[in-house]
Parts: sequence; C-alpha cells; structure tokens
Amino acid sequence: MMTIVGVSGAKRTLDEVGRQAVFYRDAILEIPFAVRRFPRETLRLVAEVALGSGALALIGGTVVICGFLTLSAGAVVALQGYASLGDIGVESLTGFFAAYVNVRIAAPSIAGVGLAATIGAGATAQLGAMRISEEIDALEVIGVRSVPYLASTRIVAGMIAIVPVYGVAVVASFLASRTVTVVVWGQSGGVYDHYFRSFLVPTDLLWSFLQAILMGLVVMLIHTYFGYTATGGPAGVGEAVGRAVRASLAAVVFVTLAVSLAVYGVSGNFHFAG
Repeated sequence: MMTIVGVSGAKRTLDEVGRQAVFYRDAILEIPFAVRRFPRETLRLVAEVALGSGALALIGGTVVICGFLTLSAGAVVALQGYASLGDIGVESLTGFFAAYVNVRIAAPSIAGVGLAATIGAGATAQLGAMRISEEIDALEVIGVRSVPYLASTRIVAGMIAIVPVYGVAVVASFLASRTVTVVVWGQSGGVYDHYFRSFLVPTDLLWSFLQAILMGLVVMLIHTYFGYTATGGPAGVGEAVGRAVRASLAAVVFVTLAVSLAVYGVSGNFHFAG
C-alpha cells in the first residue's frame, strides 16, 4: 500500500510539473502575439503594475514599495558592513562593501521579493477570481485566446515595469548605505565615495538589471499559472496566491544564485587592490 501511495504521489507531481512546463512554454511563445494583438491591454497592465491602482496608487504602487524595501536593505548593509569591517580595522572599506553587496545580492533579491509580494500576488488573485467566476471560460467562448490575453500580457508588463522599479531600488539602496555610513557612523564622505566608486563596476549594474528582468519573467510566469489554474472558489484563490508566493520566493533565490554563479563564478570575479 505504501508503495502504491508513493507511486501515485510521484505521478501527480510529475503531472503538475508537466502542466506548468506546457503553460510556461505557451505563455512565452504567445508574447509576440499578445503585444501585437493586445497593445492597449499591455500598456494598461504596465501602468497598473508599476504605479498601482486604487488605494495602492496613492503611495506610488510597486515602485515606492520596492524603494522602501531596498532602502531598509541598504541601511542594514551599511550598519552590518561598517560594524563587521571595524572589528578588523578596515571600516573605511564600507563603500566597497556597499557597492559589492547592494548590486550583486541585496537589491536584486529584495526587488524580487517585492515584485512577488505586490505584482505577482495581485496577478494571481485577479486571474483566480476570473477563473472561479468563469470569466476565462467566457473569453474562450467568444473566441479570445485567454493565455496571451491574460497571461502573456501580464508577463510583458512585469518585465517592463521591473526596469524602473529596480532602478529606484538600486538608487534607494545606494543612498541608504551612504547616509547610514556617513551620518550615523560618522565616516568621511570622501573616503566612502572613493571606495564606492572604485569598486562599483558598470557591467555589474547591467548584469544586475538583467537579473531583475529575469526575475520579473520567472515571477510572473509562476503567478499567472497559479491564478489561471485556480479552483475551489474564493478559498481556492487564496490558496493559489499562497502557493504562488512561496514558489516565486524560492525562484527569486534560485535566480540570484544561478546568475551569480554564471556571471561572477565562485571567486566573485573582482580584484581587490589600490
């Protein structure tokens, strides 16, 4: 009996993986059609995703939320970096530490978490509500291809909106790190700026933005799938949102790890001198 149950569970898992893979493939391949056929819907979703709608729009939507998140992360990087480096007498290198950690780890990861918690969760809830109210079935009945109209447009919107969102996030993390180091810890602004500019590699910023765009793609794929396939009424929609957030948070960490290993390798790919 235990063997039968185990085989059945493994089969269900494989079936779920296959359904997700097929949905992700279709959603990505339908992106050109969605942009060409539904440009107004895509632009509407870009505005909604970046600036928010309703009460969320009053505080600037995802842009401001991710900005606040990375502001806090940048402050923590400066606090811990200065204290840790001060233990070995090299607290003047806090600028290097901020340039290194914020660009490669902190800002991308925090922006991905903010994207999953705001844009992603909203997309899952919207599509789940449409699924249980049979609006998606109605679209299919009237001849509208639901995957490109509902999923592909949201994926495009998420990938476009993540660029300004991440730009604000990076700037916020830089400002927070410098403010905490100079104002709170009392380090000379010139010393901080020297090491920060010396070790801030422009190509690292480009790779960081590419990482953020990849996160936007992965997060939106996951959330649109769980929303599109939600079942079980309102309770099922809530469960779908929770499962999507858990999966996307794990995916954000995996993308950060994969990009870091692919771009920087295990050595970090930097030369400490000067």
